[in-house]
Amino acid sequence: MRQECSTSTAGVALLLLSIFLTGCASSLYGWQVRTNSTPMPPSFSSASLEQYPVAMFPAVTLAALRGNEVGLANYLGQIVSKIRSSWKIVSEAEAVTRINRQGLAAEFTRMRADYDQSNILDRNSLRRIASAIGVRYVFQLRLAALTQTMTDRWKIPAFDVRMSQTRSSIVRLSLQLWDAETGELVWASLAETNMANEALSQDPVYLEDIARVTLGSMIADFVNQKTASTYTPVNKFLNDLVEEAVPHEKPEQQKITEPDKKAE
Repeated sequence: MRQECSTSTAGVALLLLSIFLTGCASSLYGWQVRTNSTPMPPSFSSASLEQYPVAMFPAVTLAALRGNEVGLANYLGQIVSKIRSSWKIVSEAEAVTRINRQGLAAEFTRMRADYDQSNILDRNSLRRIASAIGVRYVFQLRLAALTQTMTDRWKIPAFDVRMSQTRSSIVRLSLQLWDAETGELVWASLAETNMANEALSQDPVYLEDIARVTLGSMIADFVNQKTASTYTPVNKFLNDLVEEAVPHEKPEQQKITEPDKKAE
């Protein structure tokens, strides 16, 4: 009798799992970004970035989050180039290369250490470093907070079967634009993003995905001169920034050549 009951319970569990898998083949994926940005001073116009180059400085972060900031400035450069292709962008990789070639790595490190404490880029150091890079403006990123959680939504405890899990991430980024010639903080923005993925797979919410949509929202504020905004997947352009980050493997195209024909 117990064996029949156990078999029946297992059958029901498998049936429920089958129905759930069939009905939830695709993931439920959503995000929301809230931004708060400063107005631009009358002396500055975003058109200036079409005349004067702007460099992407590597992002900084708290000691507890160290390592997570790597690559953020690279994403920023890609997004800025996509939104405003007319701007003269110096990528993070090219900027640090030029700094090192000019023997300014130590001064750059000291400036960043001071910035970490004061949130101010020293004018004299900034001017020398920007001159070495060949830019007038610099974008400085800061990863202020990052949390990632996972919660089981559908589970059959008796069989230790997890049917669905909600994975979510919250990130807080700040972005500043500095005029290296005057030492002026031209513009600043703070954004907080919540991104969730309810799925059957083991994929987390990747930092690149949430970073891209957050940075895209901040640059959208900059371009449109907004001081506060809320963005969701309804904004197709920003949502596409996430979709583009997902790698899609394509079979390699093989070049087919005919064998040489030898004269008989």
